[in-house]
Amino acid sequence: MNSIGDQYRIIETGAGWIDRGQHGRIRFDGRDAAAFLQALLTNDVAALAPRQGVYAAYLTPQGRMLADLRVYHRGDHRLAIGAPGLASGLVERFDTLIFAEDVRVSDVSSEIAQVGVTGGRAVGIVGTALAIEPKALSSLAPLAQIDGGAGFAARADDAVLPSFEIFVPAAEVIALVARLEAAGAVPMSGELSEALRIDAARPAFGIDMTSDTIPLEAGLLERGISTSKGCYVGQEVIIRVLHRGGGRVVKHLVKLRCAESGHVTAGDVVSVDDRDVGRVTSASAPPSGAGAIALAYVHRDAAEIGREVTVGERKLPAKIVAFAS
Repeated sequence: MNSIGDQYRIIETGAGWIDRGQHGRIRFDGRDAAAFLQALLTNDVAALAPRQGVYAAYLTPQGRMLADLRVYHRGDHRLAIGAPGLASGLVERFDTLIFAEDVRVSDVSSEIAQVGVTGGRAVGIVGTALAIEPKALSSLAPLAQIDGGAGFAARADDAVLPSFEIFVPAAEVIALVARLEAAGAVPMSGELSEALRIDAARPAFGIDMTSDTIPLEAGLLERGISTSKGCYVGQEVIIRVLHRGGGRVVKHLVKLRCAESGHVTAGDVVSVDDRDVGRVTSASAPPSGAGAIALAYVHRDAAEIGREVTVGERKLPAKIVAFAS
């Protein structure tokens, strides 16, 4: 297989597709679906208009993460996309929280296929495959959707290059991929997809975020937390940190860039002046350039853009170049 850099050069002027079938897809039906989610998730689901979307976290009462979800308003229902392996457990958990509300929750992971498309020509290729005007696709806000063919395309926001998630009935996915490839898309490896995510400083649940994570540590405030909506599970902890604690958390998730080529992996120690200040959670070769990129939690005292650190037993020189978001 080509290196990540070689693969990136191909999609930079074209586009790559990848099967996202491992992600969980949960459908919420009923007249109270929006209000139900509004009371549980960190972002303003109730404010969504049809074909809009929002990113949000689902927390414990102690403010720790149970999941992160991309919620799409599909008109007569809401579709939520979560990390691999969580859909069935979340459906059971949500189901126990339904009392008198008119809400029905179902795991549709096996019924709906999901394909990601990323690249410099993603707009044109997705437009051709779904018979959608490229201008309409290019004007979509993050997580907004447009219907086309047998499904819909949603604007994605976890790569620097233009990126979309396409959803079709499972029986249509082979035909979808054939149309994407006929339009010029090439298969994209999981390694490249992961490199694009890390390069964009987007944390992934189950990798960079766990059940011990407070979303503020992972940089989700601007993208995933509404500070003006009503109550939600875990809100008291978030508000206490923001207002009483001045937003201070013990650690922050940051993006590191190592100029030198070297093996960086999850679990590697991040150090400043031989003092441990954090741990790497995910790492990759960069999509462009040499060296390595990584996401790592570092102590708040060391979390500063431009801070020089070392990584791993080899003490690879690295620099903090961004905060996760």
